[in-house]
Amino acid sequence: MTPHFEKLHQCLKRLPGLGYRSAERLALHLLVEKPDRLPELAEALRAAGENVRRCRECGNLCEDTLCAVCADARRDRSHLCIVESVPDLLAIERSSAFRGVYHVLHGKLSPINNIGPEQLNMDRLEARCAVGDLREVTLAMSNDIEGEATCHYIQDSFLKGREVRVTRIGFGLPSGGGIVFADATTLRSALEGRREY
Repeated sequence: MTPHFEKLHQCLKRLPGLGYRSAERLALHLLVEKPDRLPELAEALRAAGENVRRCRECGNLCEDTLCAVCADARRDRSHLCIVESVPDLLAIERSSAFRGVYHVLHGKLSPINNIGPEQLNMDRLEARCAVGDLREVTLAMSNDIEGEATCHYIQDSFLKGREVRVTRIGFGLPSGGGIVFADATTLRSALEGRREY
């Protein structure tokens, strides 16, 4: 194939969930079957790259200073749910079971992959835990070793000795599985079945 096709194919292949064949099919679809969609896609990617950023409060995606959740005055600011990623936040929001606010870490502790607290959104979390009227912090991490280690780190570093209820989401989720892969009913059960941590 042509060098430009190969470059497009390689870029698509680096996206999560796209292997060699899926990336190839997508590139061919855009170039052969629907070339009229290329300008719109390129413009959407450019505009998103220039305008979408992290919320200064929680780390969610937004186009203003605050995301829609943080800007919503109806949310319960005394209940903070800590998640690993934006897709986890979106999955919990789809369940409609949580009306508090979030904090997105953008990962979890993983010494084997050289991911420590410095690589995560921990500074802002520390500031949020130090001030405000938090009554409950729900740890919504994956049910794996790194998720558990991240929960322990957060509790020991930011919540120990504070008058705040610390809960962990229930484990209706498969062991080793992520929140983003669960359906709304499973997430609702997991949030309603949270326990003291």
